[in-house]
Amino acid sequence: MKYQSQKVAYAYFLTAMAVFAVQVLGGLWAGWIYISPNFMAEAMPFNIIRMLHTNSLIVWLLLGFFGAAYFLIPEEAERELHSPMLAYVQLAILVLGTAGVVVTYTFDLFPGHWLLGKEGREFIEQPVWVKLGIVVASLIFLFNITMTVLKGRKTAITNVLLLGLWGLVLLFLFSFYNPSNLSLDKMFWWYIVHLWVEGTWELVMASILAFLLLKLTGVDREIIEKWLYIIVATALFSGILGTGHHYYWIGTPGYWQWVGSIFSALEVIPFFAMMSFSFVMVWKGKRDHPNKAALLWALGAATVAFFGAGVWGFLHTLHGVNYYTHGTQITAAHGHLAFFGAYVSVNLAIFSYAMPILRGRDPYNQVLNMASFWLMTGGMTFMTFVLTFAGTIQTHMQRVLGENFMDIQDSMNLFFVMRWVAGLAVVIGALLFIYAQLFPGKEIISSGDKD
Repeated sequence: MKYQSQKVAYAYFLTAMAVFAVQVLGGLWAGWIYISPNFMAEAMPFNIIRMLHTNSLIVWLLLGFFGAAYFLIPEEAERELHSPMLAYVQLAILVLGTAGVVVTYTFDLFPGHWLLGKEGREFIEQPVWVKLGIVVASLIFLFNITMTVLKGRKTAITNVLLLGLWGLVLLFLFSFYNPSNLSLDKMFWWYIVHLWVEGTWELVMASILAFLLLKLTGVDREIIEKWLYIIVATALFSGILGTGHHYYWIGTPGYWQWVGSIFSALEVIPFFAMMSFSFVMVWKGKRDHPNKAALLWALGAATVAFFGAGVWGFLHTLHGVNYYTHGTQITAAHGHLAFFGAYVSVNLAIFSYAMPILRGRDPYNQVLNMASFWLMTGGMTFMTFVLTFAGTIQTHMQRVLGENFMDIQDSMNLFFVMRWVAGLAVVIGALLFIYAQLFPGKEIISSGDKD
């Protein structure tokens, strides 16, 4: 480890992995309710389980992004963080807010209260007091990393990372606008959700991948930076107007059907560029880095993101197709594989690379880590295929033949069982990954980074 302030990232990574465990276990619970709808229905209704599953996903991914920034920015800027203490204060605020959200969701506290009660908007249900805390924590974060970069070396990686993180935080401010008109609400809601996952988060992902490939392959920085700028340009060009594919059926003008279809179709390009970028860098690489698990996760992230976000997104993004498939299990198939490939995997890649360095060891538990990769990736891939077939049947029976919704749900029970088995593999893989990071075993202690 080159800079002592990088230790801040360790606390973020540990917290993120704890929430990651909660998230996948919650997903397994929710998946079982599809098979047995009355399972613990009175103790914990499905809507609460699903809410905790999706929100914990967002929380731990953001914690991973923050930790990754605190780890890589000192190396890129060639100086210590502006204030490690502020970073710990930020983490404490985020943990307190997360705990408040969980308690509020679980026990349905303060229903209808403008400040203390949950708002009921997917992904941004947080009570207003928690949102205010998130804004404070985010401003602390932006101040900390921006001051670090301004006082140090500027690189393409830090420039793109800052652009993505600033955009991520500023877009969250739309969560305070909650209009009574449902169409207007959804229009601004997608400004957050879509422009996060298909805009600013792509920039964060690309910069983390660029940093990892720079360290793991030894390719010249100039080559990596050229690729990075190409990815950023295509991501922003396609992603911003690609928001239109969410506007098809919410009451917005009809021209969004064409704008959304055209630009959404182009959203495949940045993910294909990221996948190509990753493999070309490894092919050009001059370094045989000992951390094979981190490299596997980095390549896996780029590849699975291309298929999950790119290919599966394209499958139902054209408005003529989306008219039938919107809101079916095909959407769930795309969502699961896209999130896992693009953001879960890139976080696990930076964890795999950074944790041995932060603990002052050689890369450890390589076999367990790589086994967790194949378990999670295999499970998520199988789940995606299962949900795709289920969604195809659902689309035809419900949207074409006009069958009753609940009858169709009953006919898909076998697919839900297979989905749960796939989810079990993902959970086992996730727990194995966490074990591999926390318990290095009796391996040689090194003096630090071997790259």
